[in-house]
Amino acid sequence: MKKNMGLYDKVVRILIAVVVIALYFTHVISGLLAIILLIFAGIFILTSLISFCPLYLPFGINTGKKE
Repeated sequence: MKKNMGLYDKVVRILIAVVVIALYFTHVISGLLAIILLIFAGIFILTSLISFCPLYLPFGINTGKKE
């Protein structure tokens, strides 16, 4: 797996995940919507930690530094 995510991309994804988690624990979101958003938050955190997004591959997107 070649890294295809840059720093800003990772930071934005983690911030979105933190907001979703905060909304869940403050009971602003609940039910099916909360479950779906929490799944996406988990995916965002996972892809940020490994610096790789599989959805970027088919589109040729690379937000990381050019080597």
